[in-house]
Amino acid sequence: MTGLITRDELVEAIEAGSVTVIDALGGEYYAKAHLPGALPLVEADVETGAPQLLPNKSAAIVTYCSNIACANSQQVATKLEALGYTNVRKYREGIQDWTEAGLPLEN
Repeated sequence: MTGLITRDELVEAIEAGSVTVIDALGGEYYAKAHLPGALPLVEADVETGAPQLLPNKSAAIVTYCSNIACANSQQVATKLEALGYTNVRKYREGIQDWTEAGLPLEN
């Protein structure tokens, strides 16, 4: 199972520029709002899109989706791990938690 990252840890990693954040919702949800610097990558596109978006398989990657009930972030993380990515974690609480904490979004 993919390791988890807390909101506070993710804020620090984003501020430090030490993580690539993956929005597993994609499409109109990504266009409407996403975490700072997040890249869109949905499960169906992982095998074809990951090599271009994420060339370093040992880099820190965090996936997220809408909230704890959303399975997209785990599905994307699982596929990334199957492709050999070794430092993947999941922000389980997702964009709902981020927004409720008053943290900034991009669109």
